[in-house]
Amino acid sequence: MELFKKTAAELSDLLGNKEISAVELAKDVLARTKSVEDKVQGYVTIAEQSALDTAAAVDAKRAAGESLSPLAGIPIAIKDNICTKGTLTTCASKMLYNFKPPYNATVMEKLTACDVVITGKANMDEFAMGSSCENSAAHPTFNPHGLNRVPGGSSGGSAAVVAAGEVPLSLGSDTGGSIRQPASFCGVVGLKPTYGAVSRYGLIAFASSLDQIGPFGRSIEDAAMLLDAITGHDPMHDSTSIQTPFEGSVRKNLKADVKGLRIGLPKEYFGAGVSDEVRQNVMAAAETYKNLGAEVFEISLPLVEYALPIYYILSSAEASSNLARFDGVKYGYRTPNAGDDLIDLYVKSRSEGFGAEVQRRIMLGTYVLSSGYYDAYYKKARAAQRKIKEEFNTAFEKCDVILTPVAPTTAYEIGAKTKSPLEMYAGDVCTVSVNIAGLPALVQPCGFDANKMPVGMQLIGPRFGEQKLMNAGLAFEQASGLKNIIAAL
Repeated sequence: MELFKKTAAELSDLLGNKEISAVELAKDVLARTKSVEDKVQGYVTIAEQSALDTAAAVDAKRAAGESLSPLAGIPIAIKDNICTKGTLTTCASKMLYNFKPPYNATVMEKLTACDVVITGKANMDEFAMGSSCENSAAHPTFNPHGLNRVPGGSSGGSAAVVAAGEVPLSLGSDTGGSIRQPASFCGVVGLKPTYGAVSRYGLIAFASSLDQIGPFGRSIEDAAMLLDAITGHDPMHDSTSIQTPFEGSVRKNLKADVKGLRIGLPKEYFGAGVSDEVRQNVMAAAETYKNLGAEVFEISLPLVEYALPIYYILSSAEASSNLARFDGVKYGYRTPNAGDDLIDLYVKSRSEGFGAEVQRRIMLGTYVLSSGYYDAYYKKARAAQRKIKEEFNTAFEKCDVILTPVAPTTAYEIGAKTKSPLEMYAGDVCTVSVNIAGLPALVQPCGFDANKMPVGMQLIGPRFGEQKLMNAGLAFEQASGLKNIIAAL
């Protein structure tokens, strides 16, 4: 039995019925990893022995008759910017090449309580800064559906290992589309939850007001299972976390019924720059919703035109502040060539420890926060952010969810945009507005292009609209049959 081909929900049933053991499942997915990882390179660290040890412990609990979570024994990969106690957490950066956190992120505490089997740490763009997973200090990750193409970023490794069948579930983080764009490029399901729905404690920060941890899976139900496990208020560690109305209940309330659902199609997301194949597949999904009884109509969100510059001003400013702590003194990389000069130690450690993209964003962030430019750039970006939030709130008075493309194109070739950072930044045009407004958004496959690369669609909901999004996603998934897509490697 090729267990790696099954969804997490299917595996949960097999484990619960004692048709398979957690050790048997762990061995199967680890064997799959060994057979394809040299092509995909989705991991930074593979935790084979600890995964087998955890699986054995789960089997012992089940044999003893203990009540277990639906996720007990399910293998999962964790993005390398989420702290895992005693396991390397490097942010795919030379700066943190030897960092083993002395504590777990809150999401890791929750998953440990669910008895999941951690298979390793997934590769990413360094410090989550990038859209292609080419900015990792470890190695690039390759798209399982086309090994000459990028998997997206920054959570490219998390998406790729799910698409490759190396693991059924993974965690990523999303600051401006870093879960959703890789999900689209790799043909898997990815969810960016409402800001505050998942604790950020233990997530190594890129931009604290935008970052959010979220799930990857190969079906809507799989993503719902993982979402249920990680949501919840964290009063001890994260003051921005919130008690959600759907905590722990999304999967049990899944319902594939969209009759009467009002779906808005914002014309600004379908304009120039969006490829014909992407547009056609997303519009075909809209027709599917019409056939299922939903009401689909055009809306306008004119202010999203400004979302991209707003995002790069705000995120870079916060990155400049958050990454100031990495100075070569407390932990991580320290240059061996500083001598006795403290300033020289700081400069050389940061110059050698950070990659080019991280340095670029730190410099941009420092500039927009500097005297004379704070009012001209950062303050105006914050004011514009409030206007975009208001625009979305007004839109949700007319519609229940919003349907858009995820990216202007499907996955592009490795190296195609590395020499043009602005062109790569432009690829985030469909996703960054969601983070700016603090909204939830679901991405799932809706078709393929002429090169058989996946095309994803994005459903955006109002704050705490996760249940509505997942129900709408499930209806489309059942109608289209596009689920559990595993690359033929």
